[in-house]
Amino acid sequence: MTRLDVPTDDGVMDVHLHLPAGHPADDGPALPTVIMYPDAFGVRPATDDMAQRLADLGYAVALPNVHFRTRDALPFDPKTAFSDPAERAKLGQVMTVANAGAMAATGALLAALAHVPAANADKVGTTGYCMGGRLSFLAAGTFPDRVAAAASFHGGRLAVADDPASPHTQADRIQARLYFGVADEDGSCTPEDQARLAAALDQAKVDYRLELYPGARHGFAVTDHPGVYDEKAAERHWEHTAELFDAVLKA
Repeated sequence: MTRLDVPTDDGVMDVHLHLPAGHPADDGPALPTVIMYPDAFGVRPATDDMAQRLADLGYAVALPNVHFRTRDALPFDPKTAFSDPAERAKLGQVMTVANAGAMAATGALLAALAHVPAANADKVGTTGYCMGGRLSFLAAGTFPDRVAAAASFHGGRLAVADDPASPHTQADRIQARLYFGVADEDGSCTPEDQARLAAALDQAKVDYRLELYPGARHGFAVTDHPGVYDEKAAERHWEHTAELFDAVLKA
């Protein structure tokens, strides 16, 4: 793993760049590139492990610190972030800041990746978890000429009624192929939200696949989510991740 420091209008965003084991960072063939947005708890060993697993499938994987504007609030412990009222309130504030500037920071990251020899960033993939799943979907609508494939796993607030900033409102801009892995018991992506999402994507004639993961809970794919990580569902998510990016980015 190497670190990229990406200048943005709000400061420097640190990004962990993962390459397949043994692949040189400054030489060798450029690899298809994926931006992996972490969940609200941010970049940590569990997300670095996930980024490396994806990289070892033949990708350059950029894992951005979406909380670079609020470093002093970090880190969050997944075991207590929701159960401790003070920590939960602080997490909500940090998420609001991260969401507000995430697409501007993504634009800066795309510009920076153009200068990374190991990354072929003309057309990229995006993926993300929880909050990051929303950002992955939002990136497909914000950068339709750059994002060719986007995945969202247990993503929240994907199709919120009466919210002009909801990602589904940009469906008619999307050119990417999409995959949504939805937790069965997820209050942030209810059956009504799923129906609203599907209706918007159908109307815009977007190439997408939305799948329900029966019995899985919000956070099922991330190994350090206590009590909700589901190994079977997580392995299924890896299969669909590889399927999507291999078909689009390696074609």
